[in-house]
Amino acid sequence: MTGVLPAQTLRRLIADGAIHAAEPIPQEQVQPASLDLRLGHVAHRVRASFLAGSGSSVADRLADFEMHTVDLSRGAVLEKGCVYLVPLMERLALPAGIEAVANAKSSTGRLDLLTRLVTDDGTEFDRIPEGYDGPLYAEICPRSFSVLVRPGMRLNQLRLRRGDAVLDDAALTALHAREPLVDGTAVIDEGLGFSVDLRPDAGGLVGYRAKPHTGVIDLDRLGAYPIDDFWDEIRTDRGRIILDPGAFYILVSREAVTIPPAYAAEMAPYLAMVGEFRVHYAGFFDPGFGHAAAGGLGARGVLEVRCHEAPFALEHGQVVGRLVYEAMEELPEQLYGREIASNYQGQGLKLAKQFREAERA
Repeated sequence: MTGVLPAQTLRRLIADGAIHAAEPIPQEQVQPASLDLRLGHVAHRVRASFLAGSGSSVADRLADFEMHTVDLSRGAVLEKGCVYLVPLMERLALPAGIEAVANAKSSTGRLDLLTRLVTDDGTEFDRIPEGYDGPLYAEICPRSFSVLVRPGMRLNQLRLRRGDAVLDDAALTALHAREPLVDGTAVIDEGLGFSVDLRPDAGGLVGYRAKPHTGVIDLDRLGAYPIDDFWDEIRTDRGRIILDPGAFYILVSREAVTIPPAYAAEMAPYLAMVGEFRVHYAGFFDPGFGHAAAGGLGARGVLEVRCHEAPFALEHGQVVGRLVYEAMEELPEQLYGREIASNYQGQGLKLAKQFREAERA
């Protein structure tokens, strides 16, 4: 059998000790095709991002980079522009044949909170080879906003898989023919392409740009922060915006996408040659996202966009990313937006769940 491991298999791995933690792993950590990971009790402020490298542990390398330690037990601020390494509560003892990949959760990416998984012997971020036995760490770099965090908060997630179950273009085309994956013409080229929507139906609002000087965001406070305090609205009636170097934007895909229950997907950046920007920090799409069986009728992909060295003119309908689909090893017992509380089912242009619309006179 090959494929992404579903929730019921993840729960068996927890019961067998392949995924374990000093503190019990609650049921709500298990998602349809991934496991949320929890911050531990301390954060190490480091002077630079680093990987352990082959033959070395993170603990051994930490002495070369650590500046000081931050106690998270009563809540602590991770400051914008700084890099932190946080030991996670979970550890792995993966069986042979099972590997893992990590990614930031949706709200983490929408806050421009760069979060990557680091392991012992690691030569890549967010990639864990089969048979890995050891601790997990989150490297966290707040890019736009300083954030208040506590132990147990879940900023990134782990997807486990057995073998290679990525759908090639022929298989993806056949799946789209059986069950439409987008609400328009499918652009299939090493995944399902999607484009940016810069011609909204009404009002001209196409996205948001993070303000450069804001207050702290407590990640536990949902719907607590007025949008106007942290974001500038981006409006256009021309189907074009100019991205500013170094700025962070929240935009939305033109297409409404669907992830059928027997599949999972990951958003991958488009070719760098298309422009001076990077799209998306958080990339897992669970089975049932936007699917009728889970209460969705297609859902837009929210795009987290950072412009690089030069201003760039982004046009309506420009292809900016792609979804890579994988088969599930078996149907998950729960779907995104049905058995679990899912903040972004049926979404359009939407900021992270910590924000609310400002009251207007």
